[in-house]
Amino acid sequence: MNINQVRKFALSLPETSEEPHFHYVSFRVRGKIFVTVPPKATCIHVFVGDERREPALAVHPEYIEKLTWGTRVVGLRITLTNAAPDVVKELIHHAWEGKAPRRLVTDATKPK
Repeated sequence: MNINQVRKFALSLPETSEEPHFHYVSFRVRGKIFVTVPPKATCIHVFVGDERREPALAVHPEYIEKLTWGTRVVGLRITLTNAAPDVVKELIHHAWEGKAPRRLVTDATKPK
């Protein structure tokens, strides 16, 4: 997987924008960050809760590791070159759901 695939998927989620975040790129839903991309764009930081984080770490340790802020675990660091696209997309989607307003998530899952 590469950063262009990440960008395309993230921006396909409702009300997502791409904005700078210091020297990183961020993907946001209504101003709330759910993914950041460091300058080299070889990995992404995905902000998911424990319920998604721990299983992903257990199943995919070859390309997923804990992302910490000080001593607190805040998400996942995913190395893109080794990552399975379906897993990355699923985690990005869960991160989006965690930051999007409930109504937006509900509307996004309704059949059209």
